[in-house]
This record gives sequence, structure tokens and C-alpha cells, in this order.
Amino acid sequence: MGTKEKIQEDVDVLEKEVNQHEIVLHNDDVNSFDFVIDSLIDVCEHTLEQAEQCTILVHYKGKCTVKTGELKELQSRCSKLLSLGLSAELV
Repeated sequence: MGTKEKIQEDVDVLEKEVNQHEIVLHNDDVNSFDFVIDSLIDVCEHTLEQAEQCTILVHYKGKCTVKTGELKELQSRCSKLLSLGLSAELV
């Protein structure tokens, strides 16, 4: 492996470490499917299909990762989900 490839490999590893945070949405008995779907589209920039799939997973599995990325970017999104009354955590 050449120096250029080694450097790129190191960069790829560092980027994965930087982006290792995620927002996990938990099931609740309060919010409707439509409200959760709309919230994921608005806050997490999901497509309708992504939002529907995540909502179904949360309902049946109890939780689902709804967004991954850098900590700074996710903090405001997680706060927004919480302010909407959803049960979310940043891990």
C-alpha cells in the first residue's frame, strides 16, 4: 500500500469516528404515527418512506436510530425532537 492510500485509509477511519453519534427515537403511547412521520421529515430531513419505516420500527421494536452524524449537528435536531414531545436520545 502506498503512502497516498494509507493516508486516505486514516482519513476514512477518522471520519467514521467523528460521525459515530446517532439520534435514537423511542416508542411512546402519546404521539400518532402521522405526527412522528411529519416530525422526522421536518427535523431529520427524512423522505416520506424513510420516516414511515423508522416510525414502524419504533412502534414494533421500541426504538430506532433516526439520524447519524457529527455531535454538533445532531444536538439541535435531538433537542427539536424532544421539544415536539418525542422520546429521543443522543448516543
